[in-house]
Amino acid sequence: MPQNGETATPPPGELEHVETHFTASEFVRDIVIGMSDGLTVPFALAAGLSGAVHVTHIIVTAGLAEIAAGSIAMGLGGYLAAKSDAEHYASEKLREEREVATVPHIERAEVAQLFLEYGLTESQIEPILDAFEARPEAWVDFMMRYELGLEEPNPRRALNSAATIAGAYIAGGFIPLAPYMIQKDARSALFTSVGVTLLALLVFGYVKGRFTGTRPWRSAWQTALIGGIAAAAAFLIASAFSTPG
Repeated sequence: MPQNGETATPPPGELEHVETHFTASEFVRDIVIGMSDGLTVPFALAAGLSGAVHVTHIIVTAGLAEIAAGSIAMGLGGYLAAKSDAEHYASEKLREEREVATVPHIERAEVAQLFLEYGLTESQIEPILDAFEARPEAWVDFMMRYELGLEEPNPRRALNSAATIAGAYIAGGFIPLAPYMIQKDARSALFTSVGVTLLALLVFGYVKGRFTGTRPWRSAWQTALIGGIAAAAAFLIASAFSTPG
């Protein structure tokens, strides 16, 4: 048996088990949301405008306006979603606290049912119920997590989410727009934008796959394909309805 401060070592010939699970953090999820839209929407807009107009400064102006509006809208959406989650958690916790105080027999039955589903017997469950009743705060926390599946949100989650999503959207949006800022010919800038953005979508999709636990190359090709289809559709529609000359 290991003493204090010592680490147990596995028996000879037995491999040490190493946890390899990965759970994408809220920060990573926000980056994925912002960056995926930031790469795709301005890319499709710039490609579409390239099919209708041939003046790069018009495309750049429209692209900058879209990046500004899109980042604000996406950031606000992230803020409101996080605020809604926090308000929902607070209301559910208040309800659980009230039920633990007023109808503890019902809450005991709910906890017992949870443990029965894991194969525990009533005699094994009874001491757990008594311990929870002596610690109502821990009881409420248990019900929030294991009955309702709710985790207490970070109090700064709303602002952090808004800033992360908006920042990722802006960073992604400048990638397809940058060639139009450098090159004067819209068609040449379009080809450069397509190459740069598809490469960025491949890299982003690969990294996203690594972080979210999916197949990286599959995620890379799916992300690039979606962005390419969106840009191609916008370009073809704009070309079809553009006025010659």
